[in-house]
Amino acid sequence: MSFTDEARAASAWDDAVGHRFVAELDAGTLDEAVFRDYLERDYAFVETLAGHLGHAVADAPDMAKKRRLADFLSTVVGPEDDYFARSFDTLPGPALDETGVDGGAVGETFADLFAHAAHDGGYAETLAVLVPVEWVYLDWASGIETPPEPFYHREWVEMHASDDFRALVGWLRDELDREAEAASDRRRARLERFFTRAVDLEVAFFDAATRGEGR
Repeated sequence: MSFTDEARAASAWDDAVGHRFVAELDAGTLDEAVFRDYLERDYAFVETLAGHLGHAVADAPDMAKKRRLADFLSTVVGPEDDYFARSFDTLPGPALDETGVDGGAVGETFADLFAHAAHDGGYAETLAVLVPVEWVYLDWASGIETPPEPFYHREWVEMHASDDFRALVGWLRDELDREAEAASDRRRARLERFFTRAVDLEVAFFDAATRGEGR
């Protein structure tokens, strides 16, 4: 079994991909105010993600890996950012440039986890947070057979179930598996702690958005 498979098995994975938020999104019953709140939290998180992807680009061991991560960063600050702008324009509430997005307590904890991984660890530790964050989304989105309307629901699912995103997650997993293979037992255990903590925070993120907590 690969390191990423082992880490997934040790985590609260099913709680994340089977969360009430995902079930209601799939069923088309998710309250618009909840989705708006979720997107505001997630947009704040994406700003954090963009910064730490920059760290990962710098830490990657060769130009091919730097280029792959830079392409991912380009998607985050380009097409994905455009999705957020269009969604905020359509959902009840202010437009994106008028929205004071706030990731809430869970978002701050996620930012701290990324910072800890980047500054006190390195490339492998950053991957150990990044992989579950992206893989969880691929997993739950791939389980939605018919993405619901309106567009901001449908595109959010399609974005995370696309072939390109699947290939990205596969590459990120391969990178983390390679790093873990070369790591000492102590570092490998550290990587697993980062991974499982990130999954815990994915669950907490959905909890907070569903309940309107922490902001």
